[in-house]
Amino acid sequence: MDKVYMSKDGYEKLSKELDEMKNVKRAEIQEAIATARAHGDLKENAEYHAAREAQGLLEAKIRQLEDKLARTEIVDSANIPTDAVHFGAKVELEDMDTGDIENYELVGAGDDDPINGKIQVSSPFAQALLEHKVNDEVEVNAPGGVLKFKILKIEY
Repeated sequence: MDKVYMSKDGYEKLSKELDEMKNVKRAEIQEAIATARAHGDLKENAEYHAAREAQGLLEAKIRQLEDKLARTEIVDSANIPTDAVHFGAKVELEDMDTGDIENYELVGAGDDDPINGKIQVSSPFAQALLEHKVNDEVEVNAPGGVLKFKILKIEY
């Protein structure tokens, strides 16, 4: 099993989400099942079947989150070297083909937000950047081909 790296904030966010699923959403679904069951014949009771399906999906998500949290290693950014790209780095890159400037932050599971440039440190893109320093040229294997970037800046 692979470790999942995340910040303390990311861990707390996922723990809170898990707690809500177990204590709030689970009870809501059980109530919906009980209400639907009270309507009679379960064979043709769409509400009952929908609630049971929602219950199955919720339980799967709960198991998934429990597994992720069990494999989590919380990363303390104070112990990370700042001269190269590591967990928690904010990286400014130049696309060598287009000249476009792109900014990314390498974050843990639970903190990722790709639309806003926050990518999981375990992603193939982030893995290609790890250990590289300012002015290094990096190749990233992407579904559309190899992308080439130059690291312009690293901040923590």
